[in-house]
Amino acid sequence: MSKTGSRPRVVVVQPYVPGYRTSFFNHLQAYLDASGVVLEVLHGPAPPQQAARRDASSCVCSMQVASRRLPAPGGRSLFWNQVLSRAASADAVVLEQALHNMEAYPLLARQLVGRVTGRGPLVAFWGHGRTYTKPMSRLEARAKDAVTRLGRWFFAYTEGGAAHVASRGFPRDRITVVRNSVDTTEMTAAHARAMRPGTAEFAEAALLCERYGLVAGRTALYLGGLDAPKRIPFLLECADRIAAELTGFRLLVAGDGAERRLVDKAASRPGSPVIPMGHVDGQRAALLGAVSDVMLMPGRVGLCAVDSFVLRTPIVTTNWPWHAPEFEYLIDGSNAVVTPDGTATCAAAVTALLRDPVRLKQLAKACERDAAQYTAEAMARRFHDGVLHVLNRGRS
Repeated sequence: MSKTGSRPRVVVVQPYVPGYRTSFFNHLQAYLDASGVVLEVLHGPAPPQQAARRDASSCVCSMQVASRRLPAPGGRSLFWNQVLSRAASADAVVLEQALHNMEAYPLLARQLVGRVTGRGPLVAFWGHGRTYTKPMSRLEARAKDAVTRLGRWFFAYTEGGAAHVASRGFPRDRITVVRNSVDTTEMTAAHARAMRPGTAEFAEAALLCERYGLVAGRTALYLGGLDAPKRIPFLLECADRIAAELTGFRLLVAGDGAERRLVDKAASRPGSPVIPMGHVDGQRAALLGAVSDVMLMPGRVGLCAVDSFVLRTPIVTTNWPWHAPEFEYLIDGSNAVVTPDGTATCAAAVTALLRDPVRLKQLAKACERDAAQYTAEAMARRFHDGVLHVLNRGRS
């Protein structure tokens, strides 16, 4: 297998690098470098459905490659990331667990041949484990399980995903649970400053309250992309229902995406409780968290679960069936509130919580406690350990 000097080389292939992944990859590169391993992250441009979020980024070890979209039956798409020239000569390749990424199949074939010739990369998969966010046919599910079993290692986002992969025949001792997270360092520090009187951030938070007429105990935050999986119409209807019950209620909507027009239209109505904030970075998100009491996320809950812990703003969401794996981090009644799926029940839960400061404080305290469990550094360390296992098993 090809090495950089005498150092093994590992390639991670991604559809694109969103901003929330850069810290993880930078930490992973540093950990692997200290262990004598070279890391490369190969990625394409942001797909159309993500491009509207304006969150595409890069990291110290990343390289953009050409990517082609190929139409498939049923209105679906296949993707071909042109990574073979670099990935085929690596010691190990970590691929997204997805049937539509066509580069996986020639790399798996090279791995099979490599068992005889001793040449070719070891292939690992990284992903949810099962398909959480949309329905799959039985045939698709079986195909995904079969392709996953061809990998030499699996990096699961969460314990639930790991359990699913293991239940489908993948050896449990070849699964690493990374506890998917984001970089919380900057947001944690900025939030602490915004809560401390005398700091510039505290003064800025006070100005936010003055500018938008925010009232303590009457403010909710939405933080995430503005696209279909986030159920923006549901979010806006909830805000109207809550405002009809709670005088002074406001919903801060921080994010961008294809459905931003719905937010802007709602905010333009006289007396609307909706306040659009646009795309925000970690420091700005920390300020919004400092002036908010809850995080209202009726659509897909993913990494916003980690944000809610850092910001001490407990999520109120529903038991909608298409949440992302990180929904597992939420414990109803402990660090979040999960209601039956409906605008009336969700709005009623937010209203009741904002009227109960003791319960709200208990939930916020649990968020603060759980924030320490999910960090980009810890995720990178777990991923690093798994990569070393892949390489060591490959040598043996």
